[in-house]
Amino acid sequence: MTIDFNKSNDGLIPAIIQDSNTKNVLMLGYMNAEALEKTKKTGLVTFFSRSKQRLWTKGEESGNMLNLVDIKLDCDNDTLLIQASPKGPTCHKGTDTCWNASNDETYGFISKLEETIEDRRTKATGEKSYVASLFEKGINKIAQKVGEEAVEVVIEAKDDDDNLFLNESADLLFHYLMLLQAKGFKLEDVVGILKAREKK
Repeated sequence: MTIDFNKSNDGLIPAIIQDSNTKNVLMLGYMNAEALEKTKKTGLVTFFSRSKQRLWTKGEESGNMLNLVDIKLDCDNDTLLIQASPKGPTCHKGTDTCWNASNDETYGFISKLEETIEDRRTKATGEKSYVASLFEKGINKIAQKVGEEAVEVVIEAKDDDDNLFLNESADLLFHYLMLLQAKGFKLEDVVGILKAREKK
């Protein structure tokens, strides 16, 4: 990689730090050529501190290191995306990120859907939702619905109507997320098992 450290007068380029697992952005720092070289050599993310005017390895005082996983250079050759595995909170204020956000792994819309299911399951309202009513009927009914939807997915998979197949697949996933919550789990628990099975 050919990095242009000369675009700024101080020879520093931005380094965006991203958790290699959750893909959340943890912090922004600055690197010069020496900081980048030390990062590669030690495997610990090292910056050039503009306030201290010296190289600074993240966590050298707190112990909350950033273990290097990968380095990517942007299209203009003047910004780094560094994927790292954090040891402890990243921000000096003790939070996971410098934006005061938790560094939890999320699955976009699926995580939002899980939150909606949980909200409707636990919220006591005068008007019962489909989710709430199904949870009231108990785990056997929820499991039965998952079984019914799975059979419908198999049936539609053997036909040529892609729209029906996708709709039944959506129904299956929705009810499966409900079943996971009925058992006290979430999708992340299943993903964790799949990751553990991954061949290195």
